[in-house]
Amino acid sequence: MSLLLRLIKPAFLGALLLTSLPGWAVPRLELTGAIDAAIENDPWLRQSVQMQSALLEESIADGALPDPRMTIGAANLPTDTFDTGQEAMTQATIGFTQRIPRGNSRQLASAKKEEMAGAQPFRRENRRALVMETVTHLWLEVWRSEHSIRLIEGNRGLFEQLEDVAEAGYTSATMGSRQQDVIRASLELTRLEDRLTALHSQQAASREALAEWIGLDQAQLSVTDDVPHELLRVFPLGWAETSTEIVIRHPSIRATDQLIDAQTVDVDLARQTYKPEWSVSAQYGYRERAPNGQDRADLFSVGIGFDLPIFTSNRQDRKLNASVARLEAAKTERILQIRGLQAKARAAVARIERLDDRIELYEQTLLPQMEEQASAALTAYNNDDGDFAEAVRARIAELNTQVELIQMIAERAKNLASFRYLTTDTSDIPSFSLNRYQD
Repeated sequence: MSLLLRLIKPAFLGALLLTSLPGWAVPRLELTGAIDAAIENDPWLRQSVQMQSALLEESIADGALPDPRMTIGAANLPTDTFDTGQEAMTQATIGFTQRIPRGNSRQLASAKKEEMAGAQPFRRENRRALVMETVTHLWLEVWRSEHSIRLIEGNRGLFEQLEDVAEAGYTSATMGSRQQDVIRASLELTRLEDRLTALHSQQAASREALAEWIGLDQAQLSVTDDVPHELLRVFPLGWAETSTEIVIRHPSIRATDQLIDAQTVDVDLARQTYKPEWSVSAQYGYRERAPNGQDRADLFSVGIGFDLPIFTSNRQDRKLNASVARLEAAKTERILQIRGLQAKARAAVARIERLDDRIELYEQTLLPQMEEQASAALTAYNNDDGDFAEAVRARIAELNTQVELIQMIAERAKNLASFRYLTTDTSDIPSFSLNRYQD
């Protein structure tokens, strides 16, 4: 049977961490419940949904034609009399102009916003995984502090007994106790109280941080006795051989891929600036009768306009170069992200492997030896054949080893939680696939 499977056995935890709280105590918070509550109460996820909705709405707006422009005016008024019937060319005009953007810029602007919107589901998945990792770390900190406190409080009685034994032996002079033994016992008991105070402070801070995520009163927050099995399972072998394939499916990388696609559309948009922008205009002119009462024909004008992008060296060329540079920068950022995730994941793997070795050493060798040494030292002192300070040191060493084992179990679980975040797989979430509006 593997070490980690032994660690999660109730008998082991019962011996190491003492008994659980009675049934009438405050209900315990399971890790899965804490994660679900944190994700449910996370306002960032709702913000991301709204951001995606806004981008999709903008994509529709960016794909539409600009609003036509209407003009109303009077043309060819005589300045001597301002009489609208005096001159034949005087007219009241109404005109419309419709601008047609360059090339496929409308479709590309719409495609860019859709690509940006497509990054939001991956960002939300990354956020969920990150919340899971953060809440797991905080939950484990509460678990560590609670069990360390219960372990130390369970040993407080032993140190009080040692103090009583030393004081009784010193008073009766039957066991050869010295005044310094009484002082040493009292000192170690005081140190134990100080350690409990520090642990209570850590516990309060961890509870407060966890309560901030899940929306509970930290004073009423207490976690379950057992670390979930998935955080104590044996680490899978062969991860290094498939690390690249796993990391590129991480939601943060896939979100970056979507943004790279948006940058690609930006390059296409910059190429559209080499094309002319067109406009179509129409104008109707109304003329009054001539002074002699003769009718005058109304006038209608129509025209097409366009600009001439012929001086491109300091404008269009520069904008295209800038868009290409930003695209390459985004691709470089993706490479750095992948390397960072791989490095962090490998570091987590290395820490897990080392912690497995240490936990096995503590459980199989160090703790039994510490317990044997403490029992032998106390027995020798009770038989007036040993030093009181040595007996106390042996008990303190045993207690410290048990607390360190709790710390290592928590650290091992935290590293596995971090590894799970770093290897989050979103291959089942489809990405946006848009047609490129290019010539």
